[in-house]
Amino acid sequence: MATTREQNDRLTQIGPGTPMGNLLRRYWQPVAVAVELDQEPVRRVRFLGEDLTLYRSESGEYGLVTDRCPHRCMSLEYGIPEERGLRCAYHGWVFNAKGDCVEQPFEDRSFPDAHYKDRIKITAYPVQELGGMLFAYFGPEPAPLLPRWDLLVRDDLDRAVEIHPLPCNWLQCMDNAADPVHFEYLHAAFGNYALKRLGKPPGMTQARHVKIEFDVFPYGIMKRRLLEGETEEADEWKVGHPLLFPNTLAVGNEGNSSLQIRVPVDDTHTIQFAYRTTKRKPGAAPLPIVVKYSQLFTDDGKLIADTIPKQDMIGWVAQGPISDRTREHLTASDKGVILYHKLLTDNMESVERGEDPMGTIRDPAENEPMIDIRREHNGMRAFQVKYGNYFEKIRELADIRG
Repeated sequence: MATTREQNDRLTQIGPGTPMGNLLRRYWQPVAVAVELDQEPVRRVRFLGEDLTLYRSESGEYGLVTDRCPHRCMSLEYGIPEERGLRCAYHGWVFNAKGDCVEQPFEDRSFPDAHYKDRIKITAYPVQELGGMLFAYFGPEPAPLLPRWDLLVRDDLDRAVEIHPLPCNWLQCMDNAADPVHFEYLHAAFGNYALKRLGKPPGMTQARHVKIEFDVFPYGIMKRRLLEGETEEADEWKVGHPLLFPNTLAVGNEGNSSLQIRVPVDDTHTIQFAYRTTKRKPGAAPLPIVVKYSQLFTDDGKLIADTIPKQDMIGWVAQGPISDRTREHLTASDKGVILYHKLLTDNMESVERGEDPMGTIRDPAENEPMIDIRREHNGMRAFQVKYGNYFEKIRELADIRG
């Protein structure tokens, strides 16, 4: 079953006004880790095809506004964060988090009755902090509630965020999340081959998939698989783990769980925020959140598949900037991908009718105290993964000790 050119464009193009862009803008998207603004309170960012400026004012309010001052078009990346908002470095115009111009120094002094600033407004998107992450809403008002996923809210977890810039379309990352069968080849066969070439022992056993299944639930798709040697009482078949619609994968167990959120930068670039948690030992002091930027390519431009995350990212990037799905031949093992594309198409149509897409939360009672994500707690036993605790590796790389 091949995808037409028109269908592929509809699924992959995310700029303002596109059907997929309109859908993704109905959800809160991560744009940074809050502690990143401790060192540099003003940052240039790009998401969903828009160049923007993220800042934190001296009052502690977060703002996400257009990239340039509307006066003489100087980049607001060089703006000065103040109590009321962000002041342009060129002529001192000040913009608050709602995009209102609240001060024009020369004009306010010289022409106080003209009220020039009242005529100026720039693009601005609301920003909220949750679990150490900054989330922005790019869609129409009224905004839905920011989902209080369990890992973002629990107070018994230590957290690390690894940020991966990727030169490929966001859908390649998410199609992988709807494809369990790739694990036995991309991670086991190819992963072991890559480790062998590095002179290292195998990273896992190549367990075979017996069957796979996908169950739609209010927040997305629950992925289940039965592996060779397991019974139907195994967590991976009985429980599974969810793809949270539209662009998040939730994986892990009680001790180490993660959210992998794939946010489009533009049509050919994506940022993955890998939000990893580990359960804190009783009585232990909380550790500071760790942030690490990881580059997929080595200095000489090579891709080395020595970890599970790198193997996934190689699978995404190796399809090219935008995968040409007109050349695909989907089969029975791709039933999850087919289902996911159908949900995307159905929900783009819902948005076009003026309806909320799936997973939208507007009732506070649904969101409080948190949304407990049902997931397997004892998965991948058949693979006998030997890569170790990836959360701890991030902490070691960041030179932070508990």
